[in-house]
Amino acid sequence: MTTSPSSTRLLSRFVNPARAQWAEILQRPVIDARSLEQRVQPILDAVKERGDQAIKDFTKQFDGVEVEDIKVSREELEASESLVSTELREAIHTAELNIRVFHESQRDVVKKIETTPGVTCWRESRPITKVGLYIPGGTAPLFSTILMLAVPAKVAGCKEIVLCTPPNKEGKIHPAILYAAYLLGIKTVIKAGGAQAIAAMAYGTESVPKVYKIFGPGNQYVTAAKQMITKDGVAIDMPAGPSEVQVIADETANPAFVAADLLSQAEHGVDSQVVLVATNEQKIDEVEDELQKQLAALPRREMAEKALENSCSIVLSSLDDIMDLTNAYAPEHLIIQVQKYSDLVSRVENAGSVFLGPYTPESAGDYASGTNHTLPTNGYAMAYSGVSLDSFIKKITFQEITKEGIERLGPTIEIMAQEEELFAHKNAVTLRINS
Repeated sequence: MTTSPSSTRLLSRFVNPARAQWAEILQRPVIDARSLEQRVQPILDAVKERGDQAIKDFTKQFDGVEVEDIKVSREELEASESLVSTELREAIHTAELNIRVFHESQRDVVKKIETTPGVTCWRESRPITKVGLYIPGGTAPLFSTILMLAVPAKVAGCKEIVLCTPPNKEGKIHPAILYAAYLLGIKTVIKAGGAQAIAAMAYGTESVPKVYKIFGPGNQYVTAAKQMITKDGVAIDMPAGPSEVQVIADETANPAFVAADLLSQAEHGVDSQVVLVATNEQKIDEVEDELQKQLAALPRREMAEKALENSCSIVLSSLDDIMDLTNAYAPEHLIIQVQKYSDLVSRVENAGSVFLGPYTPESAGDYASGTNHTLPTNGYAMAYSGVSLDSFIKKITFQEITKEGIERLGPTIEIMAQEEELFAHKNAVTLRINS
């Protein structure tokens, strides 16, 4: 059964909807991909053909500012330290340390395995040499994303890091973004946003080195550009779109906490989405009351209200049904505020990042707990992981076979190669055995 929203409700409400309705209820804001590609392709082509000048032209067109030199100078980076408050510098340092500790723990230990006597195989990690980081700076200067991307890049050992971020109306970059870049030793910072920034890193220009893989969130044009440049052999972190969160709440959940978590995602942008799934309707009423109170005091209220129009609340009395719905939705962020939240951990199959218990806000993962906030959205959590140390490395396999090993394993290879009629393959083994 479903109930349509009343005039006072911020979230469309659905009570015990049938499984057949779940996909329709949980539909994300629709983006016309074909229309986007038609608008983005000329930008990619122009940057490929005209380099820096195209970036300057698009910056004037889309950001409303003329930039003489698109590369941030060393002096600008160094000066950022004096433009950021002591409190913020300390907060950035604390977050950087926690993110570094967590990502350093992800290092692989090389393990050599003897699959057959005399046949040894192993795998070693190597950093991606050149990576590009896109840092949004439009509605909010996301300096925290620099930490999330540059720290694992540094831990991995990437030799060259290029950072692109849009300038403000004065042609400048937010001091916190510059300070985070300066702190992490990023020397190439480019004043460019949107699809043109992705194109610059993908193809290279006079000022922007070409990179092998591009990371970072962005608007629909940035997302489209990232997906399109993969056709030209440039890798990306993941397909990503507008931010989203799902909260699971039972009768013990604190409605103020739940409302705050929902709004923390809703304020990201008008195309964000939040989903509340509760075990009873009374809890949703309590959260609605809190949403009204907290929204009234929110500086980005108008943006959050628009996002809530894309959002909903759902009542499902069974935790089994709730987990089935959750795995079908595959949220970017999943917050579990139920009494026995630990019991649900093993049942989470599809989610970007999970936040357990009443005192674990999604904001902690966004900033300073140590986990990475660059996560798959739009249901891609069914197949993609969030950014980690592995995102910045390649894994290369090695093998070494001794004389004993080729004598033992060789006949198996010869039989298989002969059956596939690949006789040069067989001969490469036969010659070694006969020698």
